[in-house]
Amino acid sequence: MVNWNNLDTIASYAELEKVDRVKLVEVLAGEAGADRVRKYSASMVEGMTFNYASRPVDDNVLGVLAKLAKETQLTEKFKELYNGAVINTGEKRLVLHHMCRGQLGDSVVADGGDKRTFYTDQQKKIEAFANKVHNGEITNAAGEKFTTVVQIGIGGSDLGPRAIYLALENWAKVNNTLKMEAKFISNVDPDDAAGVLATIDVAHSLFVLVSKSGTTLETLTNESFVKDALKNAGLDPAKHMVAVTSETSPLAKSADYLDAFFMDDYIGGRFSSSSAVGGAVLSLAFGPEVFAEFLNGAAEADKVATNEDLLANPAMLDALIGVYERNVLGYENTAVLPYSQALSRFPAHLQQLDMESNGKSVNRFGEPVNYVTGPIIFGEPGTNGQHSFYQLLHQGTTIVPLQFVGFKNNQMGQDVVIEGSTSQQKLNANVVAQIVAFACGKDDEDRNKYFAGERPSSIIVGEQLNPRTMGALLAHFENKVMFQGFVWNVNSFDQEGVQLGKVLAKKVLAHDTDGALKVYSELLNI
Repeated sequence: MVNWNNLDTIASYAELEKVDRVKLVEVLAGEAGADRVRKYSASMVEGMTFNYASRPVDDNVLGVLAKLAKETQLTEKFKELYNGAVINTGEKRLVLHHMCRGQLGDSVVADGGDKRTFYTDQQKKIEAFANKVHNGEITNAAGEKFTTVVQIGIGGSDLGPRAIYLALENWAKVNNTLKMEAKFISNVDPDDAAGVLATIDVAHSLFVLVSKSGTTLETLTNESFVKDALKNAGLDPAKHMVAVTSETSPLAKSADYLDAFFMDDYIGGRFSSSSAVGGAVLSLAFGPEVFAEFLNGAAEADKVATNEDLLANPAMLDALIGVYERNVLGYENTAVLPYSQALSRFPAHLQQLDMESNGKSVNRFGEPVNYVTGPIIFGEPGTNGQHSFYQLLHQGTTIVPLQFVGFKNNQMGQDVVIEGSTSQQKLNANVVAQIVAFACGKDDEDRNKYFAGERPSSIIVGEQLNPRTMGALLAHFENKVMFQGFVWNVNSFDQEGVQLGKVLAKKVLAHDTDGALKVYSELLNI
């Protein structure tokens, strides 16, 4: 029997508030600190490791967190989710993004069919279409191959697929799997669409329109922008566009598209990179085999997330340490800092994933909660961030937990030795130095040069960023967010907070305004 209770009613949470605090400056000192770094590490998949030695925990804290995991029934709730329970209580929906990657539990039947079969059928349909494009069986009107794919979508239809494409673009070039260059149009700002269109040859471009409902204002506006560009070039838009949508949307059987690939209501936008939302553009860009490897990496990470042993479940461990930092230690933010330029847009994706999922002030039953929930997420790739906002992270009055990501090897196999070390070694030397500097600080009589330390961090380390490790990395953070939502007893799978602005924007465009809304509209010449 699964019980959904608020965090402040959980006995182990009260115990967690009383446990002795860990002083990072002390526990990381000397040889004991070296032993701690070796000990506080959890194996992920694909040779990846989650090291949490610089997070403010010890065996006592971890013991209470293990109690919290059991008392909040995290593995049982995950099992409920992947076996098809209505976990999204706000919208009364199942939550099935894991099923795009594999079958973790029982068969799930909904909408008159087996859902795993539904997702794999769409993957096969995308695979067949992508192969025909790559082989020249599907071409433009002149019989020439498409060389560019452009995704038109916003939010989860843009951030995840864009982050993954950028993460794997250079890897694909080196491994000769870059089939088509990918571009993305998301913002309703006309400069976004115009800017992308100015960089491509529309005659050799295939556009993927992503809208589950088929009514998303920004996406349909950008579709019209693209269609105008195609018509102005003397091209038939219907020969250059495919749709990713639901089976019931107006786009599903429209003659305006070469083909349509389907998603459903059981996968939220921010969790949709594993579905046709990511599958179409990434299969066209890299080939279906690469997308399949990405899914396999995510599926392996999902399996690890089912482990009841907290110390052998990195996603759950990361989640619970995060809850401890947020609810007991009072840290309001988390910075995601990948030491990989390829992950330049991954923090932006995780910002949506985390803040849209757990940015809630009511529980699953619509009742206000009396404790804080999701943190503010931000980040940039290192070492760029070091020369930007690390000043505040090191010496500011706000302590921000940090989540580093690093890889032993680069993607392109090119490097140079300068002053006895390679660029990759310099990159990784920086992340190692930052972890210790944040945790241990530096004493100095000059207070401008004094570092208090006690800034917590963790790092995920892998051999190389590739399709499988990218899939595992994505799944780790998706599952972390899910587990935290379970602990906080919020619904992580709806996003009512984005709706009010949409409603008011429609009133503005219809000139149905008064008061402040009317004056602001006049201010911007609407």
